[in-house]
Amino acid sequence: MSESRTGKRFPLALAIHGQGVDNATTADISAAGVYIMAETDLAVGSPIEFDITLPAGVLGTREDVEVHCIGRVVRKEAGASAGKGKMRHGVACVIDQYKFLRKKSTAKPRKKSKTKTKAKSQPKGKAKGKAKGKGKR
Repeated sequence: MSESRTGKRFPLALAIHGQGVDNATTADISAAGVYIMAETDLAVGSPIEFDITLPAGVLGTREDVEVHCIGRVVRKEAGASAGKGKMRHGVACVIDQYKFLRKKSTAKPRKKSKTKTKAKSQPKGKAKGKAKGKGKR
């Protein structure tokens, strides 16, 4: 089999969530594709859509990053027993589109400052709010 990989693959076991993908995890991932171990028997050529959460510790970020992926199955390998009568199938997928999803922040919102701002000083004799003729005598 010839290698048609175009990018660096990272061996990461991450949970995948999506329609038609049951109990799936990544075995490795790259910018162009992902190898998935899933209980779902996906056919070569079938479309696939899923979300992957990339851990902050792996990325070096403060928070996890969620990525929504749309792709297609390009290779399938024979299933292996996952116990309890279930099979896990190895599936190679090309990622045609991906989108970084914003997660709702778990941080508390900042409180608004109650600091008063100073009014600009007015030249003498032109102070606002003073009636004429009521100055100091």
